[in-house]
Amino acid sequence: MHMTFAYTLRRLAFAPLPAPPGFFALPLRLMVGYGFLEHGYAKLARGPDVFIGILHAIGMPFSLFLGWATILIEVIGGLLILCGALVPLASLPMIVVLLVAIFTVHLPNGFSSIKLIAYDGSGAHFGQPGYETDLLYVAALLALCFGGAGPLSLDGCVGARRRAERRGRGKSRSSARSCSGVRLGED
Repeated sequence: MHMTFAYTLRRLAFAPLPAPPGFFALPLRLMVGYGFLEHGYAKLARGPDVFIGILHAIGMPFSLFLGWATILIEVIGGLLILCGALVPLASLPMIVVLLVAIFTVHLPNGFSSIKLIAYDGSGAHFGQPGYETDLLYVAALLALCFGGAGPLSLDGCVGARRRAERRGRGKSRSSARSCSGVRLGED
């Protein structure tokens, strides 16, 4: 028992953990994709005019255009990241939206995204969020661009088919069937 515990501890103490290659991308895609989709949906649910009015109030030029562009980038980009489709292409406008948010809204509030100001009978009271969360989203998007969308992604499926075609096995059913970018075996 002692040897098994020590062996397990050693395997789990150092990265990468014993998981199939590319699985790091799955939690990143789920969180980033859902986060963007949720933010875009919230802007639609409150009414796009509210968000466009905020952009106008902070002095953004072309607030009508930028408001709708932001909403579409968040909704469509979030869906693409969730599906693992066109990740580098989807990430570019998403990163631009995050950088604009950092420099126009969050930078004056400092780094920390959680600023506990007080706690009373009605609960916790927080100050304005800083740019920490936006930077985490940028880092996650860059990690997905550099490391790939991983298994269970449309990019992985297309990549598997392209690799099979390059190897002269365009009809390899195992790669095409898995659509995960992870080769399961050969027929």
